[in-house]
Amino acid sequence: MPPFDSIICVGQTTWAGDFQKAVVQLMCELSVRHRVLYVDYQHTAKDLIMGALGRQKDVPVRSIMRLDTPLTTKAGKEGSVVHVWQPPVMVPINFLPPALHDPLLAVNANRLIAGLRRAMTELGFKRPLVINGMHPVLGQAMLGKLNEAGTLYYCFDEITIAKWMSKHGGRYEPQYMRRVDAVITTSEALRQAKATIQPRTFCVKNGVDFPLFNQVRSLIATNSSQKANTTQRPVVGYLGTADDRVDIDLVEYCVQTMPDVTFQFIGEIKEPAIRQRLGTFPNVVFTPPQQPATLPPLLAGLSATMIPFVCNAHTYTIYPLKINEYLAGGLPVVSTPFSILDDFSGIVAMADTPGTFASALRHALTDNAPDRVQARVDMARANSWAHRANEFEAVFATLIDQGKPYETR
Repeated sequence: MPPFDSIICVGQTTWAGDFQKAVVQLMCELSVRHRVLYVDYQHTAKDLIMGALGRQKDVPVRSIMRLDTPLTTKAGKEGSVVHVWQPPVMVPINFLPPALHDPLLAVNANRLIAGLRRAMTELGFKRPLVINGMHPVLGQAMLGKLNEAGTLYYCFDEITIAKWMSKHGGRYEPQYMRRVDAVITTSEALRQAKATIQPRTFCVKNGVDFPLFNQVRSLIATNSSQKANTTQRPVVGYLGTADDRVDIDLVEYCVQTMPDVTFQFIGEIKEPAIRQRLGTFPNVVFTPPQQPATLPPLLAGLSATMIPFVCNAHTYTIYPLKINEYLAGGLPVVSTPFSILDDFSGIVAMADTPGTFASALRHALTDNAPDRVQARVDMARANSWAHRANEFEAVFATLIDQGKPYETR
């Protein structure tokens, strides 16, 4: 792969939102040393109508309609900026069968490419490295269309299982992976799976906004001094989207057998059964999604944290963002052994049955010795997004050093 003068990241997620996003965090870090353009979520005509009617939030109607400029700048890290470009409205095609989907994909891709080329000209991007964030369908249609120096596929989920992309992503991903310069996954399990198709597959695990989540330590100290003479119920917390990955049977057992402990879910509840089954217990609290900057005070109110995922083919490929977010605050973590998490041996307690999970939580509530807290913080610091960006750049250097020619396809 020849040298590049800029980075263009095509994502499957919005830049803004109520939770930390791996691809957004990485682009912020990479913008310290590279010029970065992030292609925002590709809203469809349906999204546009629902947003205009006020029935779907966070749809940038004015930017999509080109009433406001589609090219803006956002803060990166260390004073850097990331350019964010809003694509024009797309034709909704994901629900269609292949015979209809594939011709319309070319329509969407051509509209996006034409606008993106104009944004590149405005920014002076001539030979970009394209990082595709889990969108092989669009990525396949864009290959060789941006005078790119190379293309990396950033894979953070098993696409054949993920409901939001499995229908067409599973068809496109194998061919796309064979044509890109390299694949980067967020877990070792994913790396092993994707390496059977693309030998140049690397693992760069999810990181943490360490400065943000480490604020929890000072907030806990403040809270402790203020509540020294009061009795407070311990709180076990779960941060992030709660969906079908959560083992409801396991959590329900813990809630039932630990009535003196409050269980707090912070984030969106996507699996209705979680509210239906757990919402009837007086020691379960649901807190709606929060902006990242407001999370440290909430986490500072926790005594311990949990990752109660089911153990199946989907969760086996996951390296959860929340694990390092918990640890950056020095909080004890109890998890099921749903994936390859050897890095956290001795730091995170693993339990695979409801009984052992509840026992591990009991222990975690008192596992606050200074050396234990420091070990957690040190682990998270080593897994910061700044470190992950360095690992990404090491992959760039490897590909450039190999001098692999990039074909115009």
